[in-house]
Amino acid sequence: MTVVGPFGLSVRDQALEADVQAGLAAVEEGLLEATKSDVPFITEAAQHLVRAGGKRFRPLLVTLAAQFGDPHAPGVVPSAVVVELTHLATLYHDDVMDEADVRRGVPSANANWDNSVAVLTGDFLFARASHILADLGPEAVRIQAEAFERLVTGQILETAGPRDGRDPIDHYLDVIAGKTGSLIAVSGRFGAMMSGADESVVDILTQYGERLGTAFQLADDVLDIASDSHESGKTPGTDLREGIPTLPVLHLRAQAEARGEAGDRELCELLDGDLTDDARHAEALRLLRAHPALQQARRDTIRYAEEARAALAPLKACAAKAALEALCDAVVHRAG
Repeated sequence: MTVVGPFGLSVRDQALEADVQAGLAAVEEGLLEATKSDVPFITEAAQHLVRAGGKRFRPLLVTLAAQFGDPHAPGVVPSAVVVELTHLATLYHDDVMDEADVRRGVPSANANWDNSVAVLTGDFLFARASHILADLGPEAVRIQAEAFERLVTGQILETAGPRDGRDPIDHYLDVIAGKTGSLIAVSGRFGAMMSGADESVVDILTQYGERLGTAFQLADDVLDIASDSHESGKTPGTDLREGIPTLPVLHLRAQAEARGEAGDRELCELLDGDLTDDARHAEALRLLRAHPALQQARRDTIRYAEEARAALAPLKACAAKAALEALCDAVVHRAG
């Protein structure tokens, strides 16, 4: 049994292990090649987050999905590079919007240089992803364009907030389905499609990725509150400090409205105050960690991970299916 990929995923089949390791190594080379420029400063900025590492969750999913066809087909590795470049580009832009100082344990691009450099570097990565994508055919271009539209729509919905009368939790789930689920769904789709898998398999792995993507983001929400050492390299409570309404906070507000308990109302008032103050921030984290709203967010994470596992049911038993099921367990494990 060998541990590969994010979260210590266990691969119990030697042939699959070799394919996954080789695929991820090829993706890493592809990322470095795709982020090179004739202008040294652009190369430095574009490779800033590539070299900082990361889970490579999306390329791993591409590699595993490709096992249901020919995992060595020529489009598999380039499509994994495309989804990771797209993801990295969004991180540059997210850090500008969130005014983040740290990403993956290193200074964010906007902190290292400035907002303009970070935005333009993200645009550069989008351009390089599009260049690779063009060689994968018009269907791949269309799929990626649709996913990117969903991703941007999710970001706009998050910025705009829920419309009057809309349940904030339902709104939030729509946001993360677009911002996170869309690209992870494409990862499963590209891996299966580029490998020549049957269309039914492509559909299954697309649905699996969509659900797993939501679970993945919800696990991040839980970790932002519960973890003392955030796996993404961000300081715990970063979203909380920045006023980003993640699922545990949304559950807290819903419970405060439904039950009207004094402690819930006081915690909501604390969250509405100035959390740039370290003492107030620490107190908010302490109270949220002990609140039932955090357990509810964990249960939601588990539910989406189990829906992802259930989507795999029609696939024949094999090492790749077992690894995809293990990914569901790994995502849930992150959320405690």
